[in-house]
Amino acid sequence: MSKNLYIATTEAKSGKSIISLGLMEILKGAVGRVAFFRPIINVNNRSEDRDPDIDLILFHFNLNINYSDMFAYTFSEARDLINGGRHDEMIEVILARYKSLEDKFDFVLIEGTDFTAVSSAFEFNINAEIANNLSAPILLVMNGKNKQVDEAVASLRLAIESFEESGCSILGCILNRIGPERLNESRAILEEQLKKDGRLVYVIPEVDTLGMLTMLEIKKALDAEVLFGKEFLDWHASHHIIAAMQLENFLSHITEGSLIITPGDRADIILGSLTAASSGVFPHIMGIVLTGGIQPAPVVMHLIRGMSSSIPIICAPTDTLRTVTRINMIDCKVMPSDKQKITTALAAFETHVRSTELRDRIIVTKSNVVTPKMFEYGIIQKAKSNKKHVVLPEGQEERILRAAEMLIRREIVDITVLGNAEEIRAKITRLGLKLPDLRIIDPVKSDLLDDFVQTYYEARKHRGMTLELSRDTMTDISYFGTMMVHRGKADGMVSGSINTTQHTVRPALEFVKTRPGVSLVSSVFFMCLEDRVLVYGDCAVNPNPNAKELAEIAVASARTAQQFGIEPRVAMLSYSTGESGKGEDVEKVREAVHLAREAAPDLQLEGPMQYDAAVDMEVARTKMPNSKVAGRANVFIFPDLNTGNNTYKAVQRSANAVAIGPVLQGLNKPVNDLSRGCTVPDIFNTVTITAIQAQEI
Repeated sequence: MSKNLYIATTEAKSGKSIISLGLMEILKGAVGRVAFFRPIINVNNRSEDRDPDIDLILFHFNLNINYSDMFAYTFSEARDLINGGRHDEMIEVILARYKSLEDKFDFVLIEGTDFTAVSSAFEFNINAEIANNLSAPILLVMNGKNKQVDEAVASLRLAIESFEESGCSILGCILNRIGPERLNESRAILEEQLKKDGRLVYVIPEVDTLGMLTMLEIKKALDAEVLFGKEFLDWHASHHIIAAMQLENFLSHITEGSLIITPGDRADIILGSLTAASSGVFPHIMGIVLTGGIQPAPVVMHLIRGMSSSIPIICAPTDTLRTVTRINMIDCKVMPSDKQKITTALAAFETHVRSTELRDRIIVTKSNVVTPKMFEYGIIQKAKSNKKHVVLPEGQEERILRAAEMLIRREIVDITVLGNAEEIRAKITRLGLKLPDLRIIDPVKSDLLDDFVQTYYEARKHRGMTLELSRDTMTDISYFGTMMVHRGKADGMVSGSINTTQHTVRPALEFVKTRPGVSLVSSVFFMCLEDRVLVYGDCAVNPNPNAKELAEIAVASARTAQQFGIEPRVAMLSYSTGESGKGEDVEKVREAVHLAREAAPDLQLEGPMQYDAAVDMEVARTKMPNSKVAGRANVFIFPDLNTGNNTYKAVQRSANAVAIGPVLQGLNKPVNDLSRGCTVPDIFNTVTITAIQAQEI
């Protein structure tokens, strides 16, 4: 298996940090533990400044690496060593730092220098030498912004030839930030001229959002004071307007995403902008920068506090000219906290780079261990391969909307949310989300309601259901969402972030019902530990299953594991291992093992066994020495709900594991529940899993 890859460029602002982000997503989903390393970073003071590219990868992927271990030198330190004749010392330290990561991780993604120095040739030579000394193939990234296609391709060809003349191996190249109108032309020419000898070539267009500054970046660059709207500093400004003319002339220049720059004593511009923002007829203003270190007069500040507008206003200490100059000089970066930009960047990478092809070329062999990132990557790719439509009934919940944005932007599923459309749109605006294509259905006003009422009435009239009661029931979001799935208006449903499990699951049990040949609905949790993913069942639905039901849960859980890329080795758990114990509870598990083997003779399934025998090879050698499951189990079937629920929560809290679920199994169509304490990533993963379940229907 390949151990590393070096991302290099030959010029500034190539967008290589976005490529690093996309590659980490691929690699974390394919090779287990991945480290990120920058031999040389461009910061002024290593003790005070931090490299933004390292921080992006470190915090977004939650890497268990010390920041100081992820680089060797600052650019000035490296230059001083070379100028002082200590070139070999520099290379030796870089190699030692790299090797310390290579020894601890399965793969190291290396990112080259930023090309902000005066001499590009100087940086080129450093990158080529480091790549060669680390035996790292190069993925070359070229900045195509404001370049004609022929010019960009010629630059790439020259860079490839230069690296190869230096002895470097070129895996492939990416022409990044090319104008969207030249995307197809660029791709055709690039593939014709550079795709040879197995070299990979890709073209990624310029994405305007990635070049937009956040109010927080502007505030930090200007050393400005926040006067209002501190909670909205993550908004992105697409451009700025200097307001120096009279208000009536200035207002016509406001466009969507404007940042207004004006002296702090221009009360007319400030109040006029706030009024325009709250009027509902003007484009949305992203913020106001007051210059000259002047804050509005106390009476104006008092008036602003009383207005309902929610626009960030900051006060810069410099005059207007210097303020604008400093804003223009800001090098726009993707910050770890900027989830919208990260989602946009990953979406652009995944859309225009053939991820599977690139991954397979980088990695010669694959590990059989399924890590959490491998699991997440796998389910995302599988969901995207056959896109499904999932309904989220709790449309006014912030976490649901944030997850919906991530899912839609990355084109994993189509989403419909339920609720009052006007209120949901208003909340989307307040949160600064970009969901222009989100489908919203208000059950009370929906054209589907009459059909759903009649369908539910027919299904339940034998139990005393009336049309009037059916209509009342169908206006409930859980019932309406479940009926959408039942009637084929959606492929699956996920709910429970603010509702109980019973509220989510009951409608499915009433009319979605179980698949043919399945007698009960059960559940599994995907337990994402640091280095692997385990499957626990049933920890949420069946309180005290009998032997037949336990066998059915085991077979269903194993099939679910297979569905999500985990080759199942099933341990039927009990307080006794093998033939050593007796008692009613042990006998139930023993009978369940027999029934499960009859139902699915192809499965690696054994029991009864204790948990330690299932996961620990040393214990397994003593208690079940000839077992193919003991010591290496990855699917665990608990004898009852009490045991299972307590165990999954204990592991979740004690091992800091991520528990995805409960994922329901056995229903005709997928309906899944969320914990009311769920996070946005929990919702993201559960919706993705639901989409994959829908592919199997």
